[in-house]
Amino acid sequence: MVTLELKGVHRVRVKGRTYWYAWRGGPRLKGEPGTPEFVASYNEAVADHRAPDATRFRSVILAYRASADFQKLAESTRRQWSRWLDRIDEHFGELRTAQFDRAEKIRPIIRKWRSTYADRPRTADYAMQVLSRVLSYAVDPMGKIAANPAEGIKQLYTSSRAEIIWTDEEITALKASNSEEIGHAVDLAAHTGLRLGDLLRVSWSHIGEHEITLPTGKSSGKRHAVIPLYDDLREILSRIPRRATTVLTSSKNRPWTTDGFGSSFNKAKARAGLADRDLHFHDLRGTAATKFYKAGLSERVIAEIMGWEEQSVSRIIRRYVGRAAATRAAIEQLAKGK
Repeated sequence: MVTLELKGVHRVRVKGRTYWYAWRGGPRLKGEPGTPEFVASYNEAVADHRAPDATRFRSVILAYRASADFQKLAESTRRQWSRWLDRIDEHFGELRTAQFDRAEKIRPIIRKWRSTYADRPRTADYAMQVLSRVLSYAVDPMGKIAANPAEGIKQLYTSSRAEIIWTDEEITALKASNSEEIGHAVDLAAHTGLRLGDLLRVSWSHIGEHEITLPTGKSSGKRHAVIPLYDDLREILSRIPRRATTVLTSSKNRPWTTDGFGSSFNKAKARAGLADRDLHFHDLRGTAATKFYKAGLSERVIAEIMGWEEQSVSRIIRRYVGRAAATRAAIEQLAKGK
């Protein structure tokens, strides 16, 4: 068997099987690498190279891969998503895009594909996330389908991280090894409990005399997060310089993007020696719950601010604040009220 170097040949490995394509997003090649059949298949594909059939879903995948939406993702995310786009192309690429406009017909096919990863629920959900984004792109801006048929399909992996928090020692370690911009974001998250998307949108105009009031992104602006300005939070805000309309900015004095901050935060964890810790930025919400409690807010009020069950707040307080500290906090609040 003679091995030839064929330019642009793309390999995809799916569930232990290897498939070869003339190029990324191109037609699948026949035979095994190095065989006459393989070479002939490659030559035929190159000779017949043309734009993909615009009626096939493969054209949507290719358009999304070339889009600004995809290119602005963090580099690590693009690498991960590229592999999943290959798998989606392998499974759905030859379907007509119009088939995705018939939700009652295509949803069982989507669920069946997802079920191939059912033994790894988080992987299955990740696969659905990428597919759903491509379908959303087909809706807008492409206008190929009217609605995203993946919307409403429930996730397989369910786990609450509400009771996982960053301790003060871990926050100190992170801040000691990184820029003040990262430190400001961590401090503000640990004292407001806001989700990352909302946290990065907080503007100086959202800060009133007694509270921060912000329309939340998760509710499409229908719900407002109201964070009381307690002493520690006021102190955090007082030492963040005003460099833009948003409170948090990057080292370039510009508002953070979610992907840009996410990438910088992961690097910050690594620099602080915390890369192996099961800690997400989102876990700073639990830290905020303990700060609220020590500031004198009741568990019921904290639950309302966080959008959690009161029992979850109680468990966090018992685990991380401790009975003695909680009692001291209560006494201090009573003393202030006199």
